[in-house]
Amino acid sequence: MAVRTDRLLLINAMIGSFLGGLSARIFLISLPTVAAGLGTDIIGISWALIAYQLASISLSVVFGRLGDTYGRYRIYGLGFVVMTIFSFCCGIAENVSQLVVFRFFQGVGAAMNASAARVLAMDAMPEGSEGRANGYMTLSFHSGFLVGPPFGGLVIDYISWRWTFFLLVPIGLAGIILTAMRFRESETATARRRHLSIDHLGAALLIALTMILVLLLDRRSAEWVGVGQKGMLALVFVATLAGFLVHEARVPNPVMNLSLFRIRMFTFTILSLVIISVTYSLLSFLIPFYLQDVLHFSPSFMGVIYLLAPMFTVSLANLSGHLTDRVGPRLPASIGVGMVVLACGIGTILRVDSQWVLPAAIMALLGLGSGFFNTPNQAAIIGSVPREHRGFATGMANTMFGLGHLVGVSLGGALLTVMFQYYSGIPGAAPTPENPLAFVSAMNATYLVCVGVSLVGLFSSLMRGGHKIGAPREIPPGA
Repeated sequence: MAVRTDRLLLINAMIGSFLGGLSARIFLISLPTVAAGLGTDIIGISWALIAYQLASISLSVVFGRLGDTYGRYRIYGLGFVVMTIFSFCCGIAENVSQLVVFRFFQGVGAAMNASAARVLAMDAMPEGSEGRANGYMTLSFHSGFLVGPPFGGLVIDYISWRWTFFLLVPIGLAGIILTAMRFRESETATARRRHLSIDHLGAALLIALTMILVLLLDRRSAEWVGVGQKGMLALVFVATLAGFLVHEARVPNPVMNLSLFRIRMFTFTILSLVIISVTYSLLSFLIPFYLQDVLHFSPSFMGVIYLLAPMFTVSLANLSGHLTDRVGPRLPASIGVGMVVLACGIGTILRVDSQWVLPAAIMALLGLGSGFFNTPNQAAIIGSVPREHRGFATGMANTMFGLGHLVGVSLGGALLTVMFQYYSGIPGAAPTPENPLAFVSAMNATYLVCVGVSLVGLFSSLMRGGHKIGAPREIPPGA
């Protein structure tokens, strides 16, 4: 336990978080140019997104648990190595097949980093500073989100799309150097846990379980691997889940300790994260179509509107961290959820001729909500479990956030389609802005459902308990 701030460790954790945010956002902005440069189409380049997504979502919990057992600093440093090597490889890819493979391993490195970064930041600061530690991490991650699009645009315009990958290499090297500078000290502190055995079967089942769930939720992923029968896939998922739960209940050192879910703050905080991730991605998924195809705003003006969310998130990260340390996570996180509810509410009153102020207000409220919610929620997830399980908790948060995002996109598409067919009166019709009145009415109805979902998230946030964060020494028998 740190008695004063370990600045070197904190800076290193922030670099890893910044690299994760930047690498995700800068690749999105470069998609069309990369596709053209490699002679592929939107379907081909989407595989590179899917590969990264599958790796980062399915492996986060496993790497988190490996870090708990073998030393999370070891996993974290290896993550920098993998990210750096395969960022360079992405930059020299000669075809889309190579890029897909390299992006998968880049996602593996990202999962290693993400499973340990927030825990290391909390370890670097004194007890009682969990909120501030996570505020720094939210600040660094969303700073990567904020600078990614404009930075990537300049690199593409004046150099080459390949440098959107090459410029990640020096950031990764900085992380490797900082990790090496205090590696021996960190290893000594965690060596006592290395006698524990690894639940290899549980890890394999969890990876398979997560990947099957991704295929069920994400149509692109299912098409990529050639899975067309979702009914059969659902049966495989249920069978795998049952086998996993039975195995984890019996093994002495499980990869997922089910007893942790008896901790009230941990369980309700995870639930809040999933619900808000669903809501956030659903809102963000539909707004671009409304802005560009209904209101006919230019891409550059849309980019300005989309900057509002990360700007507010970055500006509020430290404030919400300080508030979390003073009063606990429930109040700031619930304020954040309330902002998301308001954003959904505005979505229900959008019209075919609305002014830009309304969608801008939605993005601003999403940024405010994220700024208030992310820091205390992450701090509560990690800080509510015993210290030897913090890596698992971090991995669980990353996995649940990713799965929530997929659910939001899938739910948004399904709801919009059903509502569009109702308002257009055309059975089987796909939602299209060419019928703007039916399209916007379908959006309003979808956002009304979103209000209901976000209110469930608010209830879950309030149910987590009002006490401050403090890692229990052991798992309570009936928490």
